[in-house]
Amino acid sequence: MKAGIVIIDKEKSWTSQNVVSKVKRILQVKKAGHIGTLDPLATGVLPVLLGEATKLSQYLVEHDKTYVATLQLGQKRDTGDEEGSVIQTCEVENLEEKRVELVLKTFEGKQKQIPPQYSAIKVNGKKLYEYAREGKSVEVLARDIEIYKMKLANINVQEKQIVFEVSCSKGTYIRVLCEDIAEKLGTCGYMKNLQRVAVDQFSLENAVKLEDLSEEDIISVEDLYKNNPKIELNERKLELFLNGVMLTYHVADGIYRVYSENHFIGLGMVKNELLKRDVVMK
Repeated sequence: MKAGIVIIDKEKSWTSQNVVSKVKRILQVKKAGHIGTLDPLATGVLPVLLGEATKLSQYLVEHDKTYVATLQLGQKRDTGDEEGSVIQTCEVENLEEKRVELVLKTFEGKQKQIPPQYSAIKVNGKKLYEYAREGKSVEVLARDIEIYKMKLANINVQEKQIVFEVSCSKGTYIRVLCEDIAEKLGTCGYMKNLQRVAVDQFSLENAVKLEDLSEEDIISVEDLYKNNPKIELNERKLELFLNGVMLTYHVADGIYRVYSENHFIGLGMVKNELLKRDVVMK
């Protein structure tokens, strides 16, 4: 079975699960899963894990992300994005570059953010957007997020649009960020466009469109962790390792590439000087 990861440049209107289904069909794999959901309106980097590599999601899902967002000022929409209905209109004044840059900088750092009502977060077994479509408002607790960097890319005064780049932690809702920026600018707004340009080390530059995807685009688990330290097992220790027996190794905690006779076996996790099997390539 093929195992590894492919970096897809997702197109607009497709759900992340649509992309996974197409990847499975193109590469003829039975098991696949994406890292970090992208809404249908969003485009850009969507890593998809294949085969045994799907077990790596526990490590990769926490990765930081970078987006380029277009903030449309002068209107507020119920969904926080282009798909929603207009619920408020506002005057837009003073889009002077220095002022906008200063406002963007105020959002850098650790903070609390309340997820939007139109999101897939579940409350009592039901997704928030399902409550919202029924006209019901559900209380959602604020979550800890961190915005590492905000950078102004462009201001279109005539169209009342601001384009900015944001690097942030997992769990950050850019729709909410857009609304908050607009409010701080003394107006209202919504997210018109969103492109994810990076997920940790995976960037748009090494992403591939689905129509161009082939087996050559699969990054193996061995290559993915090529910078991690290596542990070599003899035949006896390999047998124990594969059977789930923890082995003593006086090395630092972390993820290790495991080999036997210079053949890549998979990944092991060392904690408190004990090596435990984690992902084994069949």
